Amino acid sequence: MVIATQLRPERLAFLVAMHASLCRQSVPWEAIVALDDADPAHLPAALAADPRVRTLALPRRPVGAACARNFSLDEVRTEYVQWADDDDEFTDEAMEVRLRVLEQTGVGWCAGYSQDLHADGTTTLWTPPTPPGRHEAGDVWRYWKDPADTIPLGPTTLLARTDLVRAAPMGGLVQGEDYCALAVTCLAPGIVLPVPVYRYRKGPWQMTAQDSYGELESRARSFAHRFGVSLRAACLPPRDSDPAAAEPGQPARPHTPLTESTYA
Repeated sequence: MVIATQLRPERLAFLVAMHASLCRQSVPWEAIVALDDADPAHLPAALAADPRVRTLALPRRPVGAACARNFSLDEVRTEYVQWADDDDEFTDEAMEVRLRVLEQTGVGWCAGYSQDLHADGTTTLWTPPTPPGRHEAGDVWRYWKDPADTIPLGPTTLLARTDLVRAAPMGGLVQGEDYCALAVTCLAPGIVLPVPVYRYRKGPWQMTAQDSYGELESRARSFAHRFGVSLRAACLPPRDSDPAAAEPGQPARPHTPLTESTYA
């Protein structure tokens, strides 16, 4: 688990809630908390006392979320890794259900659905454009036809092999860096589960809620989209000559639906 944070006072309670959601997981885990322009002394006591939580204090401040997260990859010791924000939460079975799929099937990544977590505690399910089931390497990108379209998966719903994440980490962007992390799906087959694994907290403190957010959003999306398209083209053998098979936004081959036993 990699979490970047600036330990802002208004977000510390959310970070504690994120940690609590990790403590409710039924499988072993470790977390790297990258401190970006933050004093380690301000780390909440619950995290500081947990031996499963290690901190990475960066000497140059600030470096930004993308850089802090990528530097943290050097500290990861687990076979699988995923990204998380300091103000979000995991569902109670998030790790176990995806880890079981990864170990039983040998795919490179496993993703799920996410929920918007509202201030009153209610949640709204977000269903990604990529359907549930097994997807071959590169095929997820066909559900992101245009940069302006909805991204094909939630980046923080992905649990993936660490070696693959190191090959397709966060993009070096000031925003939208997590869009680039979706490119890990171009490197190996994976499975999308129709179950929520992540809760995305909504509030006025988010970057996406700031007036300036729209100034670079289209550029970030364009960069990330082209990154995935280029990585897919570089890594995969040529597809058949059928023009329809190569049409962006269309699956190269039918995805494999899931049976309930895959994730129950």
